[in-house]
Amino acid sequence: MPHAYEPPTPDYRIDGFEAATDQIEDDFSSATLSGDLFVPVAEHHSADGRDSYLLLYDRAAIWDIPGTAEYVTLHITRDVEQRTFDFASERHPVAPLAQNWLIRRGCPQKAAEVSNHHGPRPADPLTARLENLLRTNPGNRYEVLDHYTDNPCSFDFGVEVRTLVHDSHPDSARTPYRLFLEETTKDLRSYTVREGAFTSAEEADTWVMERDSPLPQAPAPPGAVDRRAEAARARSTRSGNGLAVAPAPVSPPRSAEPAPKRSRGGTR
Repeated sequence: MPHAYEPPTPDYRIDGFEAATDQIEDDFSSATLSGDLFVPVAEHHSADGRDSYLLLYDRAAIWDIPGTAEYVTLHITRDVEQRTFDFASERHPVAPLAQNWLIRRGCPQKAAEVSNHHGPRPADPLTARLENLLRTNPGNRYEVLDHYTDNPCSFDFGVEVRTLVHDSHPDSARTPYRLFLEETTKDLRSYTVREGAFTSAEEADTWVMERDSPLPQAPAPPGAVDRRAEAARARSTRSGNGLAVAPAPVSPPRSAEPAPKRSRGGTR
């Protein structure tokens, strides 16, 4: 009889090390308080033993304040001569933003890739493309303003994560407030990400509260329209009138929660 899948536990690699200060020890204990419910998503340890980078999914977040982000990153630094350690930690609403944080702190990009393959998978190429934008954040174009994770912990509903960012790219000047909407299916097998474009944060908040229209899609980058159309013609199923079948609209949530609270997170 096959055994149920048991996720691995985080490998902090601090055995034989002491926190550099009492405050660091207290902060590390606080950051890893629910460590027995952390599931490693990506992990990297430098060859010289000085740095460890961990991306963790916090299964205990559902019992925290509503909307709490479920991903935790840790960057542990060690003084191998003094046998002490320090660390930085932050919460993130979605995995690509967590990966970006680790990469900016020195984690090799390849090592930040998801290594736990028991979770949901991206449902389509658009999801993968938008996640890559958040992961790489080219030119530091995105500043995270708000986020809210709606996880009802029920197989009757999926999980929805809303991340509001300000996009400083010149092509986004008319609608610089972007809402990245991640929706995971109720069977937790796959998820989609879609990008909504708004002229203000208040406009985005209003859409989240009312949901009386489809998510206003972000305009395609200049030069991408023709390439996208060509690709669509090459691979799309066609309807009786010869037009490509339109993608399914973003589904409304179970209920409209208040606009997400300001949740910038921070290092210890």
